[in-house]
Amino acid sequence: MANVGEICKRDVVCASRDTTVAGAAKLLRHHHVGSLIVVEPMNGDGRMPVGVVTDRDIVIEVTAVDLDPNVITVGDIMAPELITAPESLGILETMEVMRFKGVRRLPIVDRGGLLVGVVSIDDMLEVLAEELTDLTRIVAREQAREMQGRK
Repeated sequence: MANVGEICKRDVVCASRDTTVAGAAKLLRHHHVGSLIVVEPMNGDGRMPVGVVTDRDIVIEVTAVDLDPNVITVGDIMAPELITAPESLGILETMEVMRFKGVRRLPIVDRGGLLVGVVSIDDMLEVLAEELTDLTRIVAREQAREMQGRK
């Protein structure tokens, strides 16, 4: 089975801490995604993930309590603790991290902690479905081989 760096989405929608919630909502809509990674620039082109903001965060933390999305920033509403995974981590280990920490989206980082991608529970389900399909093919081939041997 692959490692998480091989399956993560590398085209990540990002914003800085000072991006307004209104701006973040526009980014989510424009890119047709449900979350963005909050980053700080590092070493020229590098981006250090510092948080995750989801469409649900915007609804619960801003819209539902009538705060002004043009004033509140993503830095104001992102969770205080960011969970990341190294790109070398295996798929099963990544699922364990997501399950143990209770996260549906996980920023993937290189050895230096810079953002390389993001993996979601949907991505993990897709990989697992492919693996299960491969297992069912093994059973079908074994049955066909057995039938050929009995002719």
